[in-house]
Amino acid sequence: MQKLSERLALARTIKQLSAKNPNAIRYAYGLVVETTRRKNLIDKFVNTTVAPKKIGEYTLGVQSFLRLYVYQTRVAKNWAKINIQEAAHIASMGRAILGWQTLREVEQFLGFLLTRQLEPILKAAGDVERVSLETFHPSWFVKYCFDLLGRDEAVAFLEGSINPPPTYIRVNTLAAAEEEILQRLQAEGVEPEKTEPLRYTYKVAETKKPLNSLPSYREGLFYIQDKASCFAAQAADPKPGALVFDVCAAPGAKTTFLAQLMQNSGAVYSVDYSRRRLDAWRKETSRMGVRIAQPVIADACANLPFSGEADLVVLDPPCSSTGVFAKQPSAKWRLGPKSIERMAEIQWKMINSCAEKVALGGTLTYSTCSVTEEENELIIERFLKWHLEFSLVEIEPKIGLPGLRGLSQCQRLYPHIHHCNGFFIAKLRRH
Repeated sequence: MQKLSERLALARTIKQLSAKNPNAIRYAYGLVVETTRRKNLIDKFVNTTVAPKKIGEYTLGVQSFLRLYVYQTRVAKNWAKINIQEAAHIASMGRAILGWQTLREVEQFLGFLLTRQLEPILKAAGDVERVSLETFHPSWFVKYCFDLLGRDEAVAFLEGSINPPPTYIRVNTLAAAEEEILQRLQAEGVEPEKTEPLRYTYKVAETKKPLNSLPSYREGLFYIQDKASCFAAQAADPKPGALVFDVCAAPGAKTTFLAQLMQNSGAVYSVDYSRRRLDAWRKETSRMGVRIAQPVIADACANLPFSGEADLVVLDPPCSSTGVFAKQPSAKWRLGPKSIERMAEIQWKMINSCAEKVALGGTLTYSTCSVTEEENELIIERFLKWHLEFSLVEIEPKIGLPGLRGLSQCQRLYPHIHHCNGFFIAKLRRH
């Protein structure tokens, strides 16, 4: 079975069904994401009703139906109002799609699912499980956050990770002057709010249309990019004329911002192992008017295929994405503690490959959208022990909290504090 994100899975389904109505597609995506976000709570609720059987013992079609049924009839109504007509209509659609014989084995439970109360289930749960159910996170991750941040701060972080952060954009001064772009955006119904002290970064307070449907988007006047990601590129601080290696570069958010900060002067070599992702990179760099970037297909766990050394190496390796669970809710149900260990092994190989390509006096910027220590501070601590020629340097501007384990030069961003993805950034200079 393939592990697809909700976006990719829905895109495949839309293609199969030849669906064309944009409103229906938007509604379907919202339904899938919000149901997936609450999967543990919905499954627990269903399991108490269908016991001794569990939801996972049914076919995938029945599992999906039960989750969507509970979401639409109970969660979307805040567990209060009961609309029997709507429930009957959903059951009827389920029979039409799955076949009445397939649905027959759970028909007897639909009425109970419509009337059963949630509170007794939450009251019967222990502390970790209750927080897990109330914040829609796996129990192992709740326990991890308790140990990492302390209970109160962990609960605030987990609650802050329920809903996606605001949408941010970066205006592209390679295409036009900043003020001119802002005027275009306002004329197209977008209300941007400057995100200080970051350069070119704006929160979208309001938009009348989807951002990627706007003419200004197609013309490359802006990039939809989270505040934390913008911060990572600005922290790298590339100068015009520099030689930069951008590692794990696709789909192009970093490359396009690095080139912008360099004023399209110098060279950026963008490394990624995925041809498919580099196709997206080519489209984005072209759309944004980047002229100084070259794509390189390579595995960053092995030696990077460059004979020379760069002024700046930027590494944003694959990670567990624990800082972006709000945007990618399916990710949290695919991960376990072992996933973090596997990611840390990959990150360790990559940062060592990158270290060999940093010129004397040059810098290596390392960032992840994860909040775990194993992928962040522990990698940096180990790196500094193995590479005495590197030391941490202060990151400017300071918009995050200091790193953990005494690594105060590093910066951490959290959804509940900084209103963006959870993120970690370290900057190291070779001397």
